[in-house]
Amino acid sequence: MEKSRRSAEYEHLCAVLRQLRREAGLTQYDVAGRLGAHQSFVSKYESGERRLDVVELAHVAEALGSSLAVVVERFEAARRG
Repeated sequence: MEKSRRSAEYEHLCAVLRQLRREAGLTQYDVAGRLGAHQSFVSKYESGERRLDVVELAHVAEALGSSLAVVVERFEAARRG
């Protein structure tokens, strides 16, 4: 397992989160507002510069109008290609 922040698997997760945000018609600013965070927080996790723990990921999923289960399902599909 890669320990780098920029692992291929983590890139899949970042792509899933960007895709869910775009599908919801939200900007990074919109998501940040829903999270009570700065836009840079969203930018950093979407670019892979910052990793999310499972609690943060659940909050992000909710802010995107989704669920942790959907994020994980899409992540697994992306990993399999």
